[in-house]
Amino acid sequence: MTLAQSGGLKKSQYWSTTKTFLIWTFTLAVCLLVVGFPLVVLMVTVGALLAIALQAVLPVSAVLLVAGLLIGANLLGVIVGASILTFKGIHPSQVSWLHWLHGEAEEKTKSVYASCPLTCDLES
Repeated sequence: MTLAQSGGLKKSQYWSTTKTFLIWTFTLAVCLLVVGFPLVVLMVTVGALLAIALQAVLPVSAVLLVAGLLIGANLLGVIVGASILTFKGIHPSQVSWLHWLHGEAEEKTKSVYASCPLTCDLES
């Protein structure tokens, strides 16, 4: 009986870790594309210049090599970052600046309408 219960616990823990890793991967990829847009522009510029420089040495595959290296470096960075955050035990719900990921909007001000003293509950 104990063996059956411990297997379910390991399966649940494995699923939780996998889910956290996938959420971190998605979050870091979105942050790289949206917030890191200047970094992406810089990488594309350097990659284009590198492809032009390598064109003399590798005329057939210079662009393919540079594009593969840039995409591979980005994927590796996102996966390594997600792995580190997952295995440190940091869940995305614990991070304060990821409120957009949970679907909960932060209400900054409460609207007060002219008819509110007559129709609204003032306690809430």
